[in-house]
Amino acid sequence: MTTTIREAAIEADQTVPAVHITRDFHATPAQLFRAHTEPELFARWIGPDRMDTEILAWDARNGGEWRYVARRDGEEYAFRGCFHTVREDRLVQTFTFEGWPDGVALETLRFEDLGDGRTRLHATSLCDSFEDRDAMLSSGMDVGVNEGYAKLDRLIAEGAL
Repeated sequence: MTTTIREAAIEADQTVPAVHITRDFHATPAQLFRAHTEPELFARWIGPDRMDTEILAWDARNGGEWRYVARRDGEEYAFRGCFHTVREDRLVQTFTFEGWPDGVALETLRFEDLGDGRTRLHATSLCDSFEDRDAMLSSGMDVGVNEGYAKLDRLIAEGAL
């Protein structure tokens, strides 16, 4: 069996302090929606390899909140936010890394149906400033995004969604 590793396109917007991420999946929009809104599934794929994620709060509805902690090698990283819009084709939420509590991003995820059981994920993180955006980009988030999406690919292939 041949495994194809697909990297996400991660781009810094030059006009506003935003990061754009695009990635195709061999999954339906409904499957990707579940992966992003069901806490048991989300915890299995989010973030870099060798991180254990514990969901502390999760209310995936308009106005709901979320919080999780990722742990590795005795280090702990906590994240939190609020769900603003929860629809099968679109999620809008805030995102805060608790180690940088003043840096709140507004994230929009859109699931584009490509047909044939394929979906393109479009994600935009709008940060408070170019400094916050650049800090996000230099944090190693590309590793977490790509390793996390590879784990999500495996969950999809295993039929977990």
